[in-house]
Amino acid sequence: MRRLLTRLWRALRPVQSRVMWCLNAKFVVGVTGVVRDDEGRVLLLRHRMWPPGRQWGLPSGFAHKGEDFRQTVVREIKEETNLDVEAGRLVLLNSGFRTRLEVAYEARLLGGELRIDSFEILEARWCRPDELPAGLQPVCHPLVRGETAP
Repeated sequence: MRRLLTRLWRALRPVQSRVMWCLNAKFVVGVTGVVRDDEGRVLLLRHRMWPPGRQWGLPSGFAHKGEDFRQTVVREIKEETNLDVEAGRLVLLNSGFRTRLEVAYEARLLGGELRIDSFEILEARWCRPDELPAGLQPVCHPLVRGETAP
């Protein structure tokens, strides 16, 4: 039986990736950027579409199909804040959700003028790690402190 399955698998070589795609889980990837300024403050956004009482968080969004996650950080921060950043060190990789994978990178501020996308963002604020707004998403606390999240 094993030999037969092995021969069958080898015969499927031209379509193996499609077979694997059909048999395995599919995920959307949420990508977050932890942006700090020269004073050590972190950029926090109050997101319009997030649940009331938990609207504060870091700049984030979903990766496009085939997009490098570092590029997602750069794109999402530009779209939401008009700021230019460079993605740095990976600080979070979390799975275990039903259909979602979470990724976060540190992001170095390069420039730009802070201007929010009012469709998605209600408010933007530079905050010291010890002066965070109420309603900050729990996963953000360790990231703001420079720790990796659980």
